[in-house]
Amino acid sequence: MRLPSIVKAIGTLGLTPLRFSVRTGHARSSLARRALSARGEPIPWITYPAIDLLSNADLAGRRVLEFGAGQSTLWWLSRGVELISFEDDATWVQRIRREIPQADIRLIDRDLHQYPDDLLDEHFDVVVIDGLRRQAAAKIARGVLAPSGCIIQDNSEGYWSDQPGRYEVVELLSEFSRVDLYGFAPGALRRHCTSIYFRDTCFLFRNPKPPVRLD
Repeated sequence: MRLPSIVKAIGTLGLTPLRFSVRTGHARSSLARRALSARGEPIPWITYPAIDLLSNADLAGRRVLEFGAGQSTLWWLSRGVELISFEDDATWVQRIRREIPQADIRLIDRDLHQYPDDLLDEHFDVVVIDGLRRQAAAKIARGVLAPSGCIIQDNSEGYWSDQPGRYEVVELLSEFSRVDLYGFAPGALRRHCTSIYFRDTCFLFRNPKPPVRLD
C-alpha cells in the first residue's frame, strides 16, 4: 500500500468515529448526559437510524402517544404533532411541565392501571414505548393504533418480561410487521435497537420525499 493510501486509511480510521460523534451530537449528549443534537437541540433517546427516519418524515398534525416523557417530548412537539405523554415520576412530571408548559404530560402509575378509559377509544398515528411498564404499554398500543400508524419501541433487544428469557412485547405484537433499527444512540456506549411495528402499511414507509444527504 502506497504511503498516501496508508495515511488516508489511518485518517479514516481515526476521524470517522470522531466525526460521527460530533456531527450526530453523540459527543455533546455524552457530556451533557442528555439526548442532544450537534446544535444542542433535544432529540429522542433512540438509535440514530430511527432518529434519521423520523426526521425525514412529515409528522405535522400526527397524533402521538408517548409512554415515557423527556427530551423526546420536546422533539415531538417541535415537529408539530398533537402529543399526549405519560410518566410515573411526579418530580419529573413537574419539571417537564415547567420546561414545556404547552405539553400534555400526565402522571400515571408505572403499570398503567390508571390509563384513562376515554383514551381507549382514541387512535394515534404513533405510539412510543420508551418507559413505564412496556408490556402494559404494548397491550394498550395494539388497541389505539391508527390503521397506517406505527408503534416505536426503544431498547427492544431487552426482554421486558417478568419471566426470564421471554420477549413479551414481541409476543404481544406478533401480528405486526417489524423493522429493527440497530445503532448507537445519543450518549450511549453500546449499540442497541429501536423497533418499529406496523400492520399492513405505515405512513413512515410511504414517504414521498427522497432520502436526504446527512453529511
